[in-house]
Amino acid sequence: MNNLYKFILVKLPVFIWLLLAFLAIGCSKDELPEEPEIIDPSTPENAFVLQPEDTRLYMVNPNATTETAALFYNLKILSKSNFIVGQHNAFHNLYNDAIGDSDIKKTTGSDPGLLGSDFLFITDDLNDGTPTNWFYKQEQRIKADAVEAYNKGMVNAFSWHLREPYEGVSFYTSEMTDFQKNNAFKSILPRGENHEYYKQKIEKVAEVAKRMVGADGKLVPFIFRPFHEFDGDWFWWGASYCTPQQFIALWQFTVDYLRDTLNVNNILFAFSPDNSFISASEYLERYPGDNYVDIIGMDNYGDLNNQGQTGVDNANNKLQIISHLAIEKVKIAALTETGYFVTPGSNSPIPNFYSTNLYNAITVNNTEIGYMMFWYNSKDTYCTPAPGLPDTADFIAFANKPKSVLQNKLPNMYALPN
Repeated sequence: MNNLYKFILVKLPVFIWLLLAFLAIGCSKDELPEEPEIIDPSTPENAFVLQPEDTRLYMVNPNATTETAALFYNLKILSKSNFIVGQHNAFHNLYNDAIGDSDIKKTTGSDPGLLGSDFLFITDDLNDGTPTNWFYKQEQRIKADAVEAYNKGMVNAFSWHLREPYEGVSFYTSEMTDFQKNNAFKSILPRGENHEYYKQKIEKVAEVAKRMVGADGKLVPFIFRPFHEFDGDWFWWGASYCTPQQFIALWQFTVDYLRDTLNVNNILFAFSPDNSFISASEYLERYPGDNYVDIIGMDNYGDLNNQGQTGVDNANNKLQIISHLAIEKVKIAALTETGYFVTPGSNSPIPNFYSTNLYNAITVNNTEIGYMMFWYNSKDTYCTPAPGLPDTADFIAFANKPKSVLQNKLPNMYALPN
């Protein structure tokens, strides 16, 4: 081995290492090149923002009408900064049976931003479609209310207290036999003994969906919320009476039949358990999949039933769970039912219930909730106070909060931006 080759093989590597060590000693920390900044994609500056042209990619129905796609888009965008205040049957269930405007309008000067309705009477076995039939009259009234709400720019949301299929009388399990409770749900699954009966009920939902037309000549979009509070045992579709797989199978069949067989294109589908979950995995136990859900919701009365700050925190924790899921899945989060029932002389108002407890439960920790809905008022009980009651001022303060949106402050929910 000659001397030059020996130098290259042995001495030169040592020299290079010594040179590198000298350079390292000579440089201070401040002189080292800065590492590139790693941007967290979850930060607000870089968070995903739904674009109008991509809206249908995240919806259950890619063939949804333009107005229905716009409703999805605008609910999603609005949820980043505000929430719509709604009430079930707001036009007709009024405290003290007071004729006239909705109780929310009597109190605040504006209707709610969302109207809740129900397919209960519409799909009742006793609705024979004749003009003198009481159930048919209810169908006509409910459809007219939904059209009126749409014409006012409001959002429509339909629940479905479907009666069990054997006798068509009850939806509460407390009024059913053990046989009905244990077999009703299974019987309407595909190949079940009451499956054809169930299909007829879905066909009635489709018929109504296709006949609600606004003053603009467009089909009225609406949120459809079947089988709600399914984690409880008070409805025959509750967790005690069907497995997660059975629940998911029926949900998927319902969506497929409405969307693909009956070609209904003006529905957003809302998934809403009650408040029994404490984790995302629990919430998702019966989740039928992103292709079958537009709105990730929750009903919650219990945490807000005079439970103090602990209840407020619990409600907010659960809303954080659904808010995070909605952000992750590009869906809309919602408090699909809530309220505190006041019966003067028996169940007193909670001080600052609306402006502090409820508002904080919905808004703290940056939750993104598209809407919330109070249950309806009645002759002697209310969820939203009429004028002149002890908590009327508190409700007005709630309605005037920065994130609360009633009908008079709604953007155009049925048009996509250009």
